[in-house]
Amino acid sequence: MVSRTDRISEEIKKELGSIIQHELKDPRLPDFTSVVSVSVSKDLRHAKIRISVLGDETQKKNAIEGLTSASGFIRKELGRRIKIRYIPELHFELDNSIEHGVYISRLINEVVKNENPEETTEN
Repeated sequence: MVSRTDRISEEIKKELGSIIQHELKDPRLPDFTSVVSVSVSKDLRHAKIRISVLGDETQKKNAIEGLTSASGFIRKELGRRIKIRYIPELHFELDNSIEHGVYISRLINEVVKNENPEETTEN
């Protein structure tokens, strides 16, 4: 059985992704900014939002700053879209898992290519 906090976390994640992609006009936010996960506290007062940003360290830092400065607007939008009594305080942090996955995939592809050089020359 899925708990209420899990359902609210998923709903916030879905709406937050939409808000970031379509509503926010902050130039500090790169196009490839995505919501990886949302975890809401049991009392529904705080939400930890893990964000993935494709870019260098400066772009990542700027993206978190942009989201933090827009948190009031984001909370207001979430309040319009999600019908719960209290919209949690938003806490943004970077998540490098997608970037790490791309790196691991690239390493695996290099190993496979080096082990089977005749396959790469035929394609």
